[in-house]
Amino acid sequence: MSGFRNLLDPGKCLLVGLLATMPMMGRAQGQPAPLRVAVVGLEHGHVEGFLAQLPKHGDVQLVGIADADSALIAKYQKKYSLPETLFFKSEANMIEVQHPQAVLVYTSIAEHRPAIEIAARYGVSVMVEKPLTISLEDALAIRRVAREKHIQVLVNYETTWYASNKAAYDEVKSGRIGEVRRVVVHDGHQGPKEIGVGPEFLGFLTDPAKNGAGALYDFGCYGVDLMTWLMHGEAPLTVTAVLNDDKPLLYGNVDDDATIVLAYPRAQAVIQGSWNWPFGRKDMEVYGATGYAITVAADQIRIRHEHDAEDHLTTASPLSGAQKDSLDYLAAVLRGQLVPGGDLTALDTNVVVMQILDAARESARTGRSVKLSRLGAD
Repeated sequence: MSGFRNLLDPGKCLLVGLLATMPMMGRAQGQPAPLRVAVVGLEHGHVEGFLAQLPKHGDVQLVGIADADSALIAKYQKKYSLPETLFFKSEANMIEVQHPQAVLVYTSIAEHRPAIEIAARYGVSVMVEKPLTISLEDALAIRRVAREKHIQVLVNYETTWYASNKAAYDEVKSGRIGEVRRVVVHDGHQGPKEIGVGPEFLGFLTDPAKNGAGALYDFGCYGVDLMTWLMHGEAPLTVTAVLNDDKPLLYGNVDDDATIVLAYPRAQAVIQGSWNWPFGRKDMEVYGATGYAITVAADQIRIRHEHDAEDHLTTASPLSGAQKDSLDYLAAVLRGQLVPGGDLTALDTNVVVMQILDAARESARTGRSVKLSRLGAD
């Protein structure tokens, strides 16, 4: 979970409404029509990040929002000056009336699978907020329906759009730091209640039936996704997890601090997710056989190669094109300009992520390491 640095100011709110109700004018001849997207659910606070990005994307048009909660509808309608005609009580009705090309899901994590299954019935592709779902069983069901209905299912992580992570990946891919030996990932903040998330968001984050777990799923998923990417989709041999509930009066039903250890034949990963840190952070350390790359926030990286006397801090090259942010990526995929492979957003990557998170939850429950088997292709 993350905060949003660039929420809409009042002067931009009208623009969101215009994007939702008006076609784009004056487009260059041959330029594709705006991608028609709709929102399913307003429970997940990351929906505000989408609304903040939208004015920057003239090639994306918001055509509908589906949520059964009248109070949430009223909240977002007022806050962003959105027209009443944009809102629907059900996802199916919205799709039938508005015909979006993709839906963006901002429900609780447990509701991802039902939302995807409804969209799939209409042949509509989906992007959900991380993680993909709450269990491996759900992940495999999602993969089956995506294949049967020939839709894309993508998973949005804030850290996917960090130039520093791409720079670290490039250090590995190029062989400049040698074969990966150890990866340490830190993701967390002071806690959702402490940073003031909305009551609907806090309600599902702290409910294991709706979120899968606490910090383990909310923040552990980032590092698991990054490690699966670095390992080209390879699952670890074993998963071991330790969970704490250090603030039982705030988070008594879920963990608020998680450590996951992944063991591969020639590498290890230590993934730390927390609602228990004095400051928010999202960074990664990648140690290879001959060097290392350590990300510093979203756009800087410390690198040391073999024979270097010390490491050096550099600014990572900015991401561009389809890799710049989630909406650019989604548009490129749906227009056939990009085929999701083993990247951070791809469904196959995130099925492995769910296999690992599910095993981590079981490891913490039993106090034992969990051995993973190879997932079938169905």
